Amino acid sequence: QVQPVESGGGLVQAGGSLRLSCAASGSIFSINVMGWYRQAPGKQRELVAAMTSGGTTNYADSVKGRFTISRDNAENTVSLQMNSLKPEDTAVYYCNYAGGGYDYWGQGTQVTVSS
Repeated sequence: QVQPVESGGGLVQAGGSLRLSCAASGSIFSINVMGWYRQAPGKQRELVAAMTSGGTTNYADSVKGRFTISRDNAENTVSLQMNSLKPEDTAVYYCNYAGGGYDYWGQGTQVTVSS
């Protein structure tokens, strides 16, 4: 079992910045992927950004150039720096850990961007 726990999020004006952090605890596999997904009301959950334990990153086209994912393998943490936020970034953001054939989700943190 792995438990990802998110922190950060909140309310920000358009153009502002927020930073999300996630710490995973439990039976961590050395080879894994940690990332962020989001789900807006009435929409499906979508990938925002992910990063492998080897450092490979993947970003949604809608956040490229604005969001940056980083991680600390020693601490089993992943962060998402979100800049130039837009109202359409408003969603619940979920941390995901995938490793050993399993994936686990955090409980989510709300990000609201006002126009």
